[in-house]
This record gives sequence, structure tokens and C-alpha cells, in this order.
Amino acid sequence: MRALKLSVLSLFAIITMANAPLPAAIKTEPEQKCGVTNTAFKAGEKVGFVVYYTAAKLINVTAGAGSFTTTLEKLNGRSVYHVVGEGHTLPSYEWAYKAKDTYETFMDAESMLPLKFVRNVHEGDYKKYQNVSFNRAANTAISKEGVFKIPECAHDVVSAVFWARNIDFNLLKPNVDKIPIPIFLDNENHTMFVRYLGKETITTKYGKFRTIKIKPTTIAGTIFKDDDKMIIWVTDDANRVPVRVESPIIVGKVRIDMTSFENLRNPMTALIKKN
Repeated sequence: MRALKLSVLSLFAIITMANAPLPAAIKTEPEQKCGVTNTAFKAGEKVGFVVYYTAAKLINVTAGAGSFTTTLEKLNGRSVYHVVGEGHTLPSYEWAYKAKDTYETFMDAESMLPLKFVRNVHEGDYKKYQNVSFNRAANTAISKEGVFKIPECAHDVVSAVFWARNIDFNLLKPNVDKIPIPIFLDNENHTMFVRYLGKETITTKYGKFRTIKIKPTTIAGTIFKDDDKMIIWVTDDANRVPVRVESPIIVGKVRIDMTSFENLRNPMTALIKKN
């Protein structure tokens, strides 16, 4: 059952301040190279979701729920988007497994690169707390386990999702083009690729949406069954809000659906009809 809970925020996800603080007005070379203009979200945004789990065509349950909230704060004198992702099992599912996870990223509001990442995991008897600082001038990540070299454009698992919401998929060729995103996770560097599959109209319990369909490669050695079987549908509008995520895991399959949204940066023009 732990495999199910570990996937909730990672899917939607499908993650201290820097050692060398920089004034807000100064941008390092990595920030200039890696930065992206944010047009997809704003402070005050909140997106809710629910998690479904199926296995062997016999088990089909609503297993969890959660949300992502975004605020604008100051960190070490710099404006940052503080994104908090929270996921938990529902009381009706806690007889099988009880969990509550929180993932936080603090993204520089100009470059959209993370300056700090916090993960607080409670899954049955398993607990893990991680606090990572990103030193953008030195290209390092600092945790209690040590100092690690990272690529200059490295993200955590949460900042990667919000950065990717600003990709202009209209410039990509379906089933051909893919975007690499370097990710620092569990004190190791990984590269995730996001492949554009095209556009599709889908229906969820919330309503009918025009969507952009993408396929991210997942990180080898995690609970996912295959590294290229996850599919994500995001709204085909300026918000790029994830509407649905599906992926096989080691045992069974997980589906995550968006159930609510508020304070979006742009009008939700991708919604064709609300149920």
C-alpha cells in the first residue's frame, strides 16, 4: 500500500536558504539561462485533487485527496512562490493504509528556479523529513547529508511541475519533441523528459475539458511500473492546470483527477462544460 501513497504528490506531481545569499536585483548566469517567464499561475491559486486506485479489476477505490496552494513570500530578501502540496489517505481507506505527505518548494519569482525544498512524509510506520537549500551561485544543493553538485537548471519535483506549466506546447511536434528537466531528489541528480503527445478532449467528474496530453519519464528505481507509462492531461489554455494523471505502479494503477480550482491566473477557457 505504500506504493500508492508515494505516488500521490510525485505524480501531480506525479519536491534553509542558500549558503551564498544574493540581492534580489542581481541575477546569476544560471538564472539567466534557465529562467522562464511565468504566465501560468499566480499567488493565491489553489487546486484540489482526488486519488483513485485500481488493481486486478477487483479493487477500485477512492483512496486519497489533496491540494496545491501557492503564495508569494520573501526568502532571503527575494520574492518567491511558496507552493505547498499536501496529500493524505481518506478515512475510508485508512483501514488499509494511513498516510499524510507534505511537499514544499520556494521558487524564485523571476527565474522560477527553486531556492528551498521541504518534504515531510508520514506513511504508516515510515517517516522522512528533508530540507534542501539550493545555492544557485555555486550550483549546489545542501541537505543534512552533505553538499551536492547539481546542474545549473536543477529543479525539485514540485518546482519542475510548475516550471513545466509555462512550456508553450504549440511549438512542439506531437510524439517527437521532448523537454529535458534536471531534478535533484534524494541527494541525487536525475533527468526527467516531458514528451508532447498532442491534444485531446476528456471528461472527468468535474466536467469536459480541452487538454494537452503529455508523457513524462519517471525516475528509475521508484514505485512506477515503467518509466514512460505515465500520462498527464493539462488544460489547453494559459493556465496549464493538470486535470488528470494516470500511471501504472508496481501493484495496480493510480488515477488522479482535479476536483476544484480557485484564483487562477487566467480564465479557465479549456472547460467546455461543468458537470
